[in-house]
Amino acid sequence: MTKTTGPLTALGLAALTALSAGPARAEPPRIAVVATGGTIAMKLDPTTHAPVPALSGEDLVAAVPKLKDIATIEVTEFSNVPSDYMGPDRWPALTAKLDALLADPGIRGALVLHGTDTLDQTAYFLDLTLKSDKPVVLVGAQRNASDADADGPRNLLNAARQILAEGAVGQGVTVTLNHRINAAREVRKTHTSNVETFNSGEAGILGYVDEDRVVFSRRSLRRQTLPLPERMPRVDLVAMYAGADGSQVRHAAESGAEAIVVEAYGWGNVNAEMHDAIADVIAKGVPVIVATRVHDGRALPVYGFKGGGNTLRKAGAVFAGDLTPDKARILTLIALPAGKEARKDQAALQAVFDK
Repeated sequence: MTKTTGPLTALGLAALTALSAGPARAEPPRIAVVATGGTIAMKLDPTTHAPVPALSGEDLVAAVPKLKDIATIEVTEFSNVPSDYMGPDRWPALTAKLDALLADPGIRGALVLHGTDTLDQTAYFLDLTLKSDKPVVLVGAQRNASDADADGPRNLLNAARQILAEGAVGQGVTVTLNHRINAAREVRKTHTSNVETFNSGEAGILGYVDEDRVVFSRRSLRRQTLPLPERMPRVDLVAMYAGADGSQVRHAAESGAEAIVVEAYGWGNVNAEMHDAIADVIAKGVPVIVATRVHDGRALPVYGFKGGGNTLRKAGAVFAGDLTPDKARILTLIALPAGKEARKDQAALQAVFDK
């Protein structure tokens, strides 16, 4: 029997080794997690017995061992604050951070940990300003991490599964809690404590995260992307209420508001005193956007009595359609043109709200 020697022996051994090792294992997908704080990151303080910020993003990810079975999680600690502290001073930096993370071709999507009080507002700001079509999912919790039945871990895992699911790309920024997927433009918080707090009203959910798969039923058709302004303008939100005299509208304009959103009744109606105040500030170059406090339906210039929507439109007001007052303010923050003369263009600003 002849014994084989030389290079063929080494090549043969390498081939046998490769065959015995089986096919190369694929690298797990990568998901960026950006932690901002909120109830999901809170625990009970032993002295006050009240929830306070306590956990980092790394802590929250470590509390969900199943995450490592489906993806490589890369955590960025953006902040650890109650979502009541989130607003125009932090939102542009969050957009920039997510844009940078999503530009990495190996990142499948981003998961943002956030408090629920302003979660829908942050989601809408990001949906308007992010450049990537990769999935971005915002999650929070109604119960803090000290609760035995805390909902944060399940929401976190469901969001990661959604990011990796077929059909997730191009859905825009979503809010996913209690298994339900809501579009950023349409979602709102509806209950102070129930885990089933977020819904999308008449528009309905986009889909849901089930035990075996993620099911998408529709897409949000009214999305738009706008460039971030060089600075965030001051936009005030003023509520119509029984007996309002318009002084708050006038004070907002006199103290530096560059635009005002009015939370009106019904289709977009106010009393005569509010009408006069709105007309006055518009005449002075401060745009006024009229939204409705009613959960479903649109703000429209219908009624012709003084203070009715039709008279407000004639005075120069812009109507927010089905956007909630707080989201009408967010769109105004981004879409408000620079310069006083440009801001007098009622038709141009109305066109943004009508998209």
